[in-house]
Amino acid sequence: MQEIEGYSTDIPIISHLFPFEKLKCRLLAKPLVYPFTFAVNMIRTLFLLSLIWLISCSSDSPTAQDIVDKAIEASGTQKLNDATASFIFRDIRYTYSSENGKYAYTRIQTDSIGNEVKDVLTNQGLVRFINGQKSDISEEKRAAYTSSVNSVIYFAFLPKSLNDDAVNKSLEGTIEIDGKSYYKIKVTFDVEGGGEDYEDVFYYWFDMEDYSMDYLAYSYNEEDEGTGMRFRVAYNTRKIDGVVIQDYKNLKPKIKDSTPLSEIDQAYINGELTKLSLIELDALEISF
Repeated sequence: MQEIEGYSTDIPIISHLFPFEKLKCRLLAKPLVYPFTFAVNMIRTLFLLSLIWLISCSSDSPTAQDIVDKAIEASGTQKLNDATASFIFRDIRYTYSSENGKYAYTRIQTDSIGNEVKDVLTNQGLVRFINGQKSDISEEKRAAYTSSVNSVIYFAFLPKSLNDDAVNKSLEGTIEIDGKSYYKIKVTFDVEGGGEDYEDVFYYWFDMEDYSMDYLAYSYNEEDEGTGMRFRVAYNTRKIDGVVIQDYKNLKPKIKDSTPLSEIDQAYINGELTKLSLIELDALEISF
């Protein structure tokens, strides 16, 4: 056996081998520095490929903000930032006005003795009028009226309000409901600017193809209603002056507290919810 100085091998060099076999033996007899260099280069290559893959994946995966932005655009509700509207909900008339960040929401109804009661909610707060005269109300009632008026407007023009300053959004994954794939978005609220019900939690399901908002759910904790949760299914979707308007089937769990809000979509799929009411907007008009 022939020893070759400086090579980490004891592979013999046999003089009578064919030239090809001699070459192969010499290639196998290279110093250890070459395998080491090759390994380093492979590691670098794999690292770069992994980095490219991660960047590609992150760029293809939308954020909660991306999804909400596309949903608002698809719904046309951004047009309501400077618009007026009116509609009837459960025999009560509501009006909406927004311009340059200033808003005015009104609720007009008739009480049990025939008085016209008008609540006007603006950036400055809520004022109640009875037969055109300003009425003194307690701060507790003012807060309750503010919450109820704001709630109706909020739901009427979703998903417009999901970009408000106090809103916190997170993508909770995807799910298939009735044969369609949805992004699942969780929404919570800051204390500052989140209103009286800032502790409420909402979920929204947006179609992964057209970004329609087909389902929503929320929890509540009210002094007069206690605690609970609701799941709403959109129907009667129509466009009015380029703005998507929807009615909803309002559902609740058949057994109270039988499922956490985060899993209410699965409860719906499993048939564990029951219809409570319908949320319908009538005589809706929009002007720009």
